[in-house]
Amino acid sequence: MITRMSVSAVLRAAQVARVLAASTLGRLPLGAAPVALLLYARESLSIAAAGLLVGVYTAGLAVGGPVLARIADRLRQPPVMLAGAAVSTAGFVVLAQGVPLWAALLSALLAGLGAPPFEAGLRVLWRDLLDEAQVPTAYTLDIAVQELIFILGPLVAGGAVALGGGTTGVYTTAALQLAGTLWFVSTPAVRAWRGERAERHWAGALRSGPLRLLLTAVVLVGAGVGSLPVALLDYAESVGHRSWSSGLLAAQAVGALAGGLVNTRLRVGGRRLPLLAALLGLGYIPLLLTPSAVAAMLPLTVLCGLGLPPLLAATFLTVDRITPPGTAAEAFAWVATAFSVGAAAGAAIDGVILDAASSVTAGFILPPVVILLAIPWLRPVAKIAP
Repeated sequence: MITRMSVSAVLRAAQVARVLAASTLGRLPLGAAPVALLLYARESLSIAAAGLLVGVYTAGLAVGGPVLARIADRLRQPPVMLAGAAVSTAGFVVLAQGVPLWAALLSALLAGLGAPPFEAGLRVLWRDLLDEAQVPTAYTLDIAVQELIFILGPLVAGGAVALGGGTTGVYTTAALQLAGTLWFVSTPAVRAWRGERAERHWAGALRSGPLRLLLTAVVLVGAGVGSLPVALLDYAESVGHRSWSSGLLAAQAVGALAGGLVNTRLRVGGRRLPLLAALLGLGYIPLLLTPSAVAAMLPLTVLCGLGLPPLLAATFLTVDRITPPGTAAEAFAWVATAFSVGAAAGAAIDGVILDAASSVTAGFILPPVVILLAIPWLRPVAKIAP
């Protein structure tokens, strides 16, 4: 029997399209929440509060994801994700009531802490739903579709705020997450999934040495990718208007979507992790040209997005093989957390660099440097990767 590995064949497999669509809907708040929180705070609090709200929400995501995923490994996904969604929804709803700053920060923290770990929950399902040969295609398709989150999420949040104000943006974000959660956990494959029975350890997935090396590399990659919005904002302000930065970021997401679709054909494995990191880092170097015309900068941002999906797909394939038994969901959640922590650190560091520098080009130095620094951490992992 020949296993078809095309995207269409994967999507036609039982329940695959449903879990992918449901998880994408539930993850839209990852792209929508920062915009909704920023616009809400700017309308009812202050610009300083806006940054604090987004920072606290992101910190909640970084902490809550691995914790919820570890519990799901031991129990089942539906009760964990429903409980998390209830906490997160409550945080968003309380925030929208116009509470004082301290209560708003606590609400944003709860909204992040309770956010259901869709990425981890989805990726542990692939081996149950697909043939082994189709799994790499599923990972790459998932990563490519994920780019839609960061294209559509901000648009949805901005549209909701334009129609009904800041509170409408917050409520819409909460509604999307809740709807996605209910759809996802009602899927038979999700209800049937059980974590692997295994001896438990206090360190969970982190007791794997190769995983710790891989997570270090992911932090560095996240720092490079996360610093780009800051650099593009500074660039956009220097050549015209800061609003142009959103178009440039959308171009990067389009590049990542294209890279993901191409990678469904290439199916590069974990042994190529150092090479993939090198290609991603090199893709950021042309941005140092910082052309004065935005039209010339657009293709450069598309180019820097191409290499991310192949690297992440190879990362997930490797995680699937190097994690201790019974910790798969937690391990995938740690990857998401490592990337988020790296992105936050990269944005902060690049902001400091741009404050100290007089050149717009300085903001584009950090991304390729830190991404290329991930290569030494990936080499030992690649030797044992599938």
